Amino acid sequence: MTEPTIYELSSPGRTGVTFPDPDVPSVKFPENLLRKDLPLPELAEVDVVRHYVNLSKYNYSVDGGFYPLGSCTMKYNPKINENTARLPGFAFTHPLQPIETVQGNLALMYTLQEWLKEITGFAALTLQPAAGAHGELTGVLIMRAYHKDRGDVKRVKMLIPDSAHGTNPASSAMSSLEVVQVPSDARGNVDLAALKAACDDTTVGLMLTNPNTLGLFDEHLEQVIKIVHDCGGLVYGDGANLNALLGVLRPGDVGIDVMHLNLHKTFSTPHGGGGPGSGPVGVTEKLADFLPGPLVGIVEESADDEPPLFGFVTPKKTIGRLKAFHGHFGMLVRAYTYIAMHGPDGLRKVAEYAVLNANYIKARLKGIYTVPFDRICMHEFVAEGQWADAPGIRALDVAKRLMDYNFHPPTNYFPLIVHEALMIEPTETENKGTLDAFTDALIKIAAEAKATPDLLHEAPHKTPFGRMDDVKAARELVLCCWLPEDYGKN
Repeated sequence: MTEPTIYELSSPGRTGVTFPDPDVPSVKFPENLLRKDLPLPELAEVDVVRHYVNLSKYNYSVDGGFYPLGSCTMKYNPKINENTARLPGFAFTHPLQPIETVQGNLALMYTLQEWLKEITGFAALTLQPAAGAHGELTGVLIMRAYHKDRGDVKRVKMLIPDSAHGTNPASSAMSSLEVVQVPSDARGNVDLAALKAACDDTTVGLMLTNPNTLGLFDEHLEQVIKIVHDCGGLVYGDGANLNALLGVLRPGDVGIDVMHLNLHKTFSTPHGGGGPGSGPVGVTEKLADFLPGPLVGIVEESADDEPPLFGFVTPKKTIGRLKAFHGHFGMLVRAYTYIAMHGPDGLRKVAEYAVLNANYIKARLKGIYTVPFDRICMHEFVAEGQWADAPGIRALDVAKRLMDYNFHPPTNYFPLIVHEALMIEPTETENKGTLDAFTDALIKIAAEAKATPDLLHEAPHKTPFGRMDDVKAARELVLCCWLPEDYGKN
């Protein structure tokens, strides 16, 4: 049954808040600014609390269950991160305060910049971008500015593999660049022949997701980078899958020129719900002057053992500011805490367990689900949600049925190069018991698909709401759940 709205629960005379008498003289408001009627619901405090608590039970959260969302990396967010982000010195400062009063905040940002540079192998880094896609845009604008600064204005096209993240083409197109897709080879790598054919003196660069959206590390990474560099282009590394590489490989060391990081995917800051996010961007020495400004830097060295004075510095050829103030500071505190808690050895274990968990699930599903590119995967893999002996079953049916087993579905229909794709990423935070329960559910669903296909077609059966009409929802949008003229109606 649908949860009643606050207005339907309203009853005349119920009071949730009683305001004290004012301790200042009252004034009469201008009549033309006053409403004659304000149809707000009349409810007791307990009515409101129970209404929203009951609604919250419909939500699925990473605190309540497993999210195997490939590409999204929905790892558990440690509560110590939340505790540090709520420390008064972090939570109650304002970005317009004089720098002398926020030295602790600036010291944290500076240290985080240095840590991320060390982790990735880049010479310089900005914390300013507000999310991963924002970081992509930042990186593409830096690449474009670099070529323009050298007078190489004929470079107008960006090469993007078909196994890249879907936001890569959008970031390039928003930067007024022509997008050229590069196909994958039979093993899921960038097709070298196609890449060579596409590279010329009009190439801005290549946006490379590695490991790619198939969960595969490109076996020809060094050759791919060399081909792009040889034609004068730059290589952008989509760092969304850095969770698989922590402490194992530094992208800056292998020739990547610029890369964004997703703090929510790799360093456990909260993910989803509309934000806030954080997408720092690291660059090589030759691109450092083009970073968006300002950056946190040391503006005055101190003598003896006293800490330096931190402030803001602007790169010489900056592409300009891309975010109000200095990024989402609360996310930076959370990421700082996560890195500090793990240290170098712990970060490497993050990658090792993320890769181990994905390969464990993949091995258990072997022969039951088809994995088109059947290689050792990194942090995720892509299976097909279809069977020749279960006609009519699609990946969507598998995903909906998983909800009956109390699991959030994996990413569906991405990447596009796999038919009926189920993109599965367990992350490093899930234990073997959870992985086994999830895999057992997928195995049962595969059997159900062949024996009782309608069970999948009509799923989910156990959720508060059944299967939604996705087409109707897309075509008949309801953007407002309540209109004032509906007040008082049942």
